[in-house]
Amino acid sequence: MTLVHDPPAFASPTDPPPPSLERIWTSKDSGPIQFVTPDGELTDLGAEYGVDRALAQTLYRDMARARRLDHEALALQRQGELGLWLQCWGQEAAQVGSVRALSPSDYVFPSYREHAAALVRGVTPGELLAQWRGVSHAGWDPGPYAFHLYSLVLGTQTLHATGYAMGSLLDGADDVVTVYFGDGAASQGDVNEAFNWSAAGNIPVLFICQNNQWAISTPTDVQFRAPVHQRAAGFGLRTFHVDGNDALATYAVTREAAAIVRRGEGPALVEAETFRMAGHSTSDDPSRYRTETDLATWQARDPLLRLETVLRSLDTRASYFSELEEELERLAVEVRRACRELPDPVLDQLFTHTYVDPHPLVDAERLAYRKFVELMSVED
Repeated sequence: MTLVHDPPAFASPTDPPPPSLERIWTSKDSGPIQFVTPDGELTDLGAEYGVDRALAQTLYRDMARARRLDHEALALQRQGELGLWLQCWGQEAAQVGSVRALSPSDYVFPSYREHAAALVRGVTPGELLAQWRGVSHAGWDPGPYAFHLYSLVLGTQTLHATGYAMGSLLDGADDVVTVYFGDGAASQGDVNEAFNWSAAGNIPVLFICQNNQWAISTPTDVQFRAPVHQRAAGFGLRTFHVDGNDALATYAVTREAAAIVRRGEGPALVEAETFRMAGHSTSDDPSRYRTETDLATWQARDPLLRLETVLRSLDTRASYFSELEEELERLAVEVRRACRELPDPVLDQLFTHTYVDPHPLVDAERLAYRKFVELMSVED
């Protein structure tokens, strides 16, 4: 494999600019942008861009960490340590490739399975697991990570992002407010309203749709007739369609889309074509609505295997993989420990965040609860 650039990412300021992915995408419109085939071979476009070895190693490590967290959390849920878990298995490249292309100050609004993106931003395993263990409404302070709390209400985070970006615009900041959502959420009114508001107001929002083919049990060919990127373009957004299992292509596309937004040219959308390998959640049985053939087809497009093939073809040192495996084993131990060490919630705190300001009814309920606890203590 040729055209290896190490360490500059894709192009340095002194290099000729790479081909515009927006121009390539809009002129060909023959399928998602792809740098690496499922077999791990560079496409013509991928060869034209070249491979940044350091970036590829970083993306692979990010994805491997996310997958190990995911599988450990699934085991913890099955053991009764977590109430619920929604896996990002199969969607690691769409998340890692996109979030790595942002600036650290670009505020991110996730949905509920952006574990890979959260880890990249520094959210700890314990903080990620707290909500699913039921010990906290949300597990982290968004400020230090520029990464908002998970949103369980379908699509509402797109409106939150649009409103936040309006404030950012009024503040004169050049940050790109980024929001993740899925193909199912794209059918919600909230998402379409966010498209329209952001386009009409030239608001700096980058929408990233992880099209994982299923809205729980409803496939995309039943959900809609036109894909998300075409519908978003109808609202006036600049749109891209990328192979979401190709981390290198997702990174490059997101970087270009973010640059468009940052220049003040309006909102943009990246539709990353990927696949949800697990069920919608741990309470879902995907075998009831999809076939083994479907699963096998997408297993052959596994984002980690694809990038691993690229790295090995670049003669990546064997110690990189062995050291990473040791790191993943340590991560697994950390995930299990962090989960079991999460403190039980103080139920009195349930009354604290109901309203912004003190409320007499809530105060009365808190007092009644405390008296009940005292009474039970005396009886014991």
